[in-house]
Amino acid sequence: MTKTYRNILLSLSIFLTVGVILPQTAQAHCQIPCGIYDDYARLLSMMEDATTVEKSITMMIELSGKRDVQSQNQMVRWVMNKEDHAQKIIETISNYFLTQRVKPSQKNYDVRLKHHHAVILAAMKAKQNGDMESARALKKSISALEAYYPEHKH
Repeated sequence: MTKTYRNILLSLSIFLTVGVILPQTAQAHCQIPCGIYDDYARLLSMMEDATTVEKSITMMIELSGKRDVQSQNQMVRWVMNKEDHAQKIIETISNYFLTQRVKPSQKNYDVRLKHHHAVILAAMKAKQNGDMESARALKKSISALEAYYPEHKH
């Protein structure tokens, strides 16, 4: 085995170890007290994800009666898109808001916790269903959080 070939194999094994075997990190803000937070921006991002869920469901409904291969391919892609964006919302609520912004010492902690948990439940329902009501409920649950995280004017 040549030295170049061994180096290629070593590089490939390192890449596979780092990229496949090690756990992947969540794409949420860091969990250290850096002070660089924009809660409202995260709400907007979740609302954008919810709008994408809604668009995905619209397209799924449009494709639902079609049986040609291209339509079926597009249906699968829209379902996957809906799933991905609903999951992003769950991860943002879990990894950002519930771990960093909702604290037991806050006034009305139990109410805040219920509102944040409602977003997770609505996102889960949007993943499970292909109806517009689940998409609307998801957007409504996210909107309910605006009272806690108003837009910050600089």
